[in-house]
Amino acid sequence: MLSARALRGPNVWTLAPALVAEVRSGSLFGDVLKRVGFAERMLDAVPTIEHQPCTRHPQRRFGASLRDGTSLAHVLEHLAIELQNLAGCNVTFGRVTAGGAGTRLVVVGYEEEELGVESVHAAARIIRACVQRESIDLAALIADLLELRADVGLGPSTLAVVDAARRRGIPVRRLNDRSRVQLGLGCHLRRIQATMSDRTSAIAVELAKNKHEAKRVLRAAGLPAPSGEVHTSLADALEFAGDVGYPLILKPVDGNHGRGVSPRVDDAAGLERAWHAASEFSARVIVERFHAGRDHRVLVVGNRVVACAERVPAHVVGDGTSTIAQLIDEANADPRRGPGHTKMLTLIPADDVTSDMLREQGKTLDAIPLAGERVVLRATANLSTGGTSIDRTDEMHPDNVAACEVAAAAIGLDIAGLDIITDDISVPFRDNGAVIIEVNAAPGLRMHTQPSVGEPRDAGAAIVDMLYPDGRPSRIPVVAITGTNGKTTTARLIAHLFRQTGERVGFTTTDGVYLHDRLIMPGDMTGPVGAAAVLSNPAVTFAVLETARGGILRAGLGFEECDTAVVLNVAGDHLGLGGVETIEQLAHVKGVVPAVARDNGFAVLNADDPLVFAMRERTRGSVVLFSASDEPGENVEAHRKNGGIAACLDEGAFVVDRGSERTIIARETDVPLMAGGAARFQRQNVLAAIAVAYVMGMHPADIGAGLRSLEPSTEHTPGRLNSITTTTGARIIVDYAHNAAAVEAFTAYVATLPAARKLGVVAMPGDRRNEDIRGVGERWACFDHVVIKEDHHLRGREPGEVASLLREGLVRGGLDPSAIEYLRDESDAVRHAISLLAPGDLLVVFADDVPETLRIVAEHAHT
Repeated sequence: MLSARALRGPNVWTLAPALVAEVRSGSLFGDVLKRVGFAERMLDAVPTIEHQPCTRHPQRRFGASLRDGTSLAHVLEHLAIELQNLAGCNVTFGRVTAGGAGTRLVVVGYEEEELGVESVHAAARIIRACVQRESIDLAALIADLLELRADVGLGPSTLAVVDAARRRGIPVRRLNDRSRVQLGLGCHLRRIQATMSDRTSAIAVELAKNKHEAKRVLRAAGLPAPSGEVHTSLADALEFAGDVGYPLILKPVDGNHGRGVSPRVDDAAGLERAWHAASEFSARVIVERFHAGRDHRVLVVGNRVVACAERVPAHVVGDGTSTIAQLIDEANADPRRGPGHTKMLTLIPADDVTSDMLREQGKTLDAIPLAGERVVLRATANLSTGGTSIDRTDEMHPDNVAACEVAAAAIGLDIAGLDIITDDISVPFRDNGAVIIEVNAAPGLRMHTQPSVGEPRDAGAAIVDMLYPDGRPSRIPVVAITGTNGKTTTARLIAHLFRQTGERVGFTTTDGVYLHDRLIMPGDMTGPVGAAAVLSNPAVTFAVLETARGGILRAGLGFEECDTAVVLNVAGDHLGLGGVETIEQLAHVKGVVPAVARDNGFAVLNADDPLVFAMRERTRGSVVLFSASDEPGENVEAHRKNGGIAACLDEGAFVVDRGSERTIIARETDVPLMAGGAARFQRQNVLAAIAVAYVMGMHPADIGAGLRSLEPSTEHTPGRLNSITTTTGARIIVDYAHNAAAVEAFTAYVATLPAARKLGVVAMPGDRRNEDIRGVGERWACFDHVVIKEDHHLRGREPGEVASLLREGLVRGGLDPSAIEYLRDESDAVRHAISLLAPGDLLVVFADDVPETLRIVAEHAHT
């Protein structure tokens, strides 16, 4: 196996996250398996794979495919899926496909990225062991995966909120490898960490952690809370006990999860033991009156009680023959129990704390309880130490509900867990001596969502309803743009149009991430990093995301859905990279964008490009067409007749047709981006932007006004048709055209421009095929003089290699070799070309470092 990487969003194989492992054909993983005994050894090592549905032939089981002989890549796929399932994840998707340079790609779904990657590597180890007739300890391997899942997976409380959000259609983005999660997008985003929200008061959290101060606040609010004092020395605690008497209970001031909380203390010896246990967690220890009764946890969300559970401490019941240790083992064999929070119940520990608890009862782990005898193993009833829960929500007395809501409000927590000791939660607190012993921030939800006995409560939904009450929106409009050429210009134009309506627009381009017109993150941000920067910015009300091929292939989309997807065109660029060898494969990659348009969204497609037009079959959104042809073809005509929306040209005007109804947006010559109509290659960019604005509710008059107000300047569209007149009367145009289709369109525009001489500063990215680079050089032979330079990043080429290929193309195109120069550094090449200019000349610079090139050109600008 050569590598394994995670695609964190929709991708070319599936619209869900997936892992891609690259394996080399012809090696171990490429062999077709008909080896004697291999299938038997594999099924013996991982028996459950026998009945897994075969991903190639779903009607049969994988065991049959394995026995018939299949590739090891196919085995790797199924093993990676099965190992994740054995570790508690629900994974079914898998595929094996051809990669580049003699490799195969094994693609499998995942729920937890780290667990998925480790499962792929573990699957490879199992295959090697079976091929080499070595043993494999599957139980140990699964135990490691379970431990990893417990470490990196979302806890049950966070997962309950996330699941509830997804059921409501609220976008979810994980922000770290722990429990911090973003719900919603842009200005509607909310953040949670476990069961703390971004509105949880820091003061309230600190107050809840200080158990002594919290009880003082409760008592001041007229609520029942146990009396006690905080002590910093054992001597003071013993003196207090002598004054108030026993029984008592000790707990650290700042403890949580029941750590350091003592059982009932009935004498000085017990107090001393309890003091040493509590002081390991805090220098300040609460000594308070012990209250007998059953332990209840009440969950309050948004000052409303939503659940109540009785918590039962970890215990075993004797059978008259088994030791306590054996009874614990038997209880832990329950399939509902697992390590940490991986299952409904946690394993019961048999540790020093358990032994200490048994010692208080005069027992050891080797003791044999009487039949029916209940032996308590923990002083507290926390689920994290093996406790169980019984739902009591419907049994709560209304007075108790009101008291709990007052308690949460008194502390100031939006999400609170109240620990209450009472013999009967259905009896008012005042009538049975109940006490509220703690108010907890970030309360666990598992006891409510997965009670051992009783009705599960959808506590996660209660939190989501608090964060997004009364149907409050969770999304902002998202426009995603892909294609070979014109993406950045179209993204900037759409962003400009919606800024004019008052939206706070965040957008991504090859230049960086912008908020309004301010660059906040420079660099190529057309992948998931840029998308996350926009969608996770609470200042953004409208998102425009340029989405490039490279990001989709490397990491998948940076968003799950979009409201409007735009595909401008598909041309033969970047072929031979990332396993994309043909233009049809490239179209399949770009087709991921319209595939994630929402059901009530739109897919804006180029009707003139057959590969783009075919993407209408992949989208869930309503199809909207645009055509840059002077005479729109039959695709547009049929679409109109069916009542569809199309943006087109009509006698020099940009128009939108909805069925037979036509709306004029703007004259072509009135739109600065069109350069008086000469820049025909801009037509598709303008039409796509018009279509997006129209279907997303912008008034046609506002669309026209926005088009007329955007100049192709260094400020608004840097590196896109920027025209500067020099102090000597020459003209310089700076553009980012960097592939054959863009160069062809741009040189056609240059041919319409009058000039005494036409000079070019040219380069090509090194990750194009040799013939593609020569072909671009041939088109640049339209210039009278050319200065070849090279991009800063050579992309795998040797210095001078791309320049040599461009020179070959220029000569093949008919340019005299004496009119060709080479200066490797872009800045040097631009300065040299400017020095050659005479009045009336035209210089076109195809820039790589756009900001630096524009800075140099500005030094010679006419002001």
